[in-house]
Amino acid sequence: MTLGSGRQKIEARHLTKRYGSTRAVDDLSFDVNPGIVTGFIGPNGSGKTTTMRLILGLSEPTSGEVTVGGRLYRDLPAPLREVGALIDAKAVHPSRTAYRYLLALAQSNAIAASRVDEVLGLVGMEGVASKRVGGFSLGMSQRLGIAGALLGDPPVLMFDEPLNGLDPEGIVWIRQLMRHLASEGRTVFVSSHLMNEMAVTADHLVVIGQGKLLRDEGMSEFIESRSQHWVVVRSPQLDELSTRLKAAGAKVKIGIEDSIEVTGIDSSGIGDLASAHGLTLHELATQRVSLEDAFMDLTHDSVDYRASGVAA
Repeated sequence: MTLGSGRQKIEARHLTKRYGSTRAVDDLSFDVNPGIVTGFIGPNGSGKTTTMRLILGLSEPTSGEVTVGGRLYRDLPAPLREVGALIDAKAVHPSRTAYRYLLALAQSNAIAASRVDEVLGLVGMEGVASKRVGGFSLGMSQRLGIAGALLGDPPVLMFDEPLNGLDPEGIVWIRQLMRHLASEGRTVFVSSHLMNEMAVTADHLVVIGQGKLLRDEGMSEFIESRSQHWVVVRSPQLDELSTRLKAAGAKVKIGIEDSIEVTGIDSSGIGDLASAHGLTLHELATQRVSLEDAFMDLTHDSVDYRASGVAA
């Protein structure tokens, strides 16, 4: 696969969308840059899909604007060659076969029919090309939607919850595909509720809540800014080690399985202190809050739908 029409980015400026008295998108400004995977995350109802629809011209903003490569989507001369998108995997007529669906898309954008076979092979659907879409599982529909997004070999790609319905092999495949597309210099914008996958796929995060921008920063910066590090320590001399660590200004609390959890001093400092006093270490492991924990902490006040408790 070769890069399409060059490096382009998505630019949103003061983007707002109202539905009556509800602001689904509220004064959003952010960039999605080429060469990296940008994750788009937020609680249910935060405005992620609405924002993607605004980018694609499927909805009109109340105010503000969003451009792709400096142009509104409606002004792109060959949209499928410049922006590939998967918004609703089931938005295909059920009587169409996978091949005929993609062929119609290709013909509407002057794309060679041979490209249909290429993308079907890329997503692993050669064997079901002649089957009707109405009989597809959600995972198969997702693969077909991704094939459609890739059809025009575009430099900008957008995927709304592409992992829904995929099995573990499919999730690993889509992760590798996103990383590969970004490595080619493409702009990759992907939303997901699977924080563990975002943590290993995205380089940058745009986080929204109730339509408002909460964070626009690199993955590592986001986690660092929301979390405290601690070090899990195991030693046959925990009592003495704890005393020495507290004397050095560290905070120590009892951990699980005969361990202590230490903050205020890093693993190197703990190792040096233990060595200086002849103390034995069996484990020294730096721990960090996960992306999921950092996300939950940041968006706690932006959740529209909250369960009352945990079921027995």
